[in-house]
Amino acid sequence: MQSIRGGTKLLQRHHFSISNTLRSTSASSASSSWSANESRRLGFDSFRSTRAFDSAATYLISSLTKAVPSSSVVPYGMSLLSNRKLSTLTPDSSDDAIPSDLLMKKTVITPDGTIGKYQDLVIPVTNFQNEEKGLMVLSGDVFDVPIRKDIIHNVVKWQLAKRQQGTHSTKTLSEVSGTGRKPWNQKGTGRARHGTLRGPQFRGGCVMHGPKSRSHAIKMNKQVRRLGLKIALSARAAEGKLLVFDDLALPSHKTKNIVNYYNQMENTKKVLVVEGGPIDEKLKLATQNLHYVNIIPSIGLNVYSILLHDTLVMSRDAVNMIVERMNTPINR
Repeated sequence: MQSIRGGTKLLQRHHFSISNTLRSTSASSASSSWSANESRRLGFDSFRSTRAFDSAATYLISSLTKAVPSSSVVPYGMSLLSNRKLSTLTPDSSDDAIPSDLLMKKTVITPDGTIGKYQDLVIPVTNFQNEEKGLMVLSGDVFDVPIRKDIIHNVVKWQLAKRQQGTHSTKTLSEVSGTGRKPWNQKGTGRARHGTLRGPQFRGGCVMHGPKSRSHAIKMNKQVRRLGLKIALSARAAEGKLLVFDDLALPSHKTKNIVNYYNQMENTKKVLVVEGGPIDEKLKLATQNLHYVNIIPSIGLNVYSILLHDTLVMSRDAVNMIVERMNTPINR
């Protein structure tokens, strides 16, 4: 709509400028010694040509305006805000496949649709036994945001810099142990002059301009950190690598329970399991010997961990806690 309205304004400006040019040219041609044939040859037929152009331009502008209904023209920026509205399931031809308690009045998209539209996603819920546990609606404000590689890069750089210990330290001339006596006379020995044996050129001496203990953390706004996590979750959801489980309970603590489920997964190398509450002891024992399966609580979910694993398995409680965490107001 903006392009049509902009084109209309541009055409009106051209119509105004060309009309003025034609009128001024007609006046100058009338006052000059040009003949009528020369005027018609150049296309300036005085008042008649100007009126014809005015009529044609007015008709073209009115046809463009009528092509766009007034009700469909929205103010600038409203289309972006309309995409941010949350949506839920709607009843359609496939009523049997969708539980009635999830049916609402608004529309949603499935993960195979266009991403980055802030629309809710509907994905099936299962468990380690591949049993169907219904459907779940993922909030579009968290799981369907536009992909920004620059934000992901900055957040990962912030994480890696902040986790550095920064305990490296070397001793300067005043900190290194040793005598402070002048090793030999200033003159008369034929050797180079020195005032101490603790200098950087001697064995056991100090280190000049060496590292000292410090923090490597860089500044990153909370809003950008939160956006980075949303982008990482949206990327996994768009790839179809986000699985939601009804619960993460296992029949026993045997590792074969996880191995059997892992072997059924396609194109999967590493799995990150996200638990909403305390980690189940059976799940912890079943995965502690598997280097390709890691468990993390929802409070510790971060961008770098998501990028290290190509598949994300989350419980219902974990999804709800992540959405609540993303919608919590930021303390400024």
